[in-house]
Amino acid sequence: MAVMTISIDDDIEARFRKVAKRVIGEKKGYLGQAVTEALRLWLDQKDQERVAGDALMIIGEGHHFGEYHYKERKDLYDRDAASR
Repeated sequence: MAVMTISIDDDIEARFRKVAKRVIGEKKGYLGQAVTEALRLWLDQKDQERVAGDALMIIGEGHHFGEYHYKERKDLYDRDAASR
């Protein structure tokens, strides 16, 4: 288990403590539990943003489906032309 010392706005800290007490309860370790959950959610969100960005980049590059093996559209449906 790690120890972190951070500085945050007083308003955010007061709101965080209030919500953490309401959701988790004012038991020993409630603040650490709430901070751990908040950090985990933040990290998951950032990971998802990265995955989505990578997917959009791949989509933007396009995909090569190979060469056309027909000269005209009707060749797609003409079985005699396909067997040649």
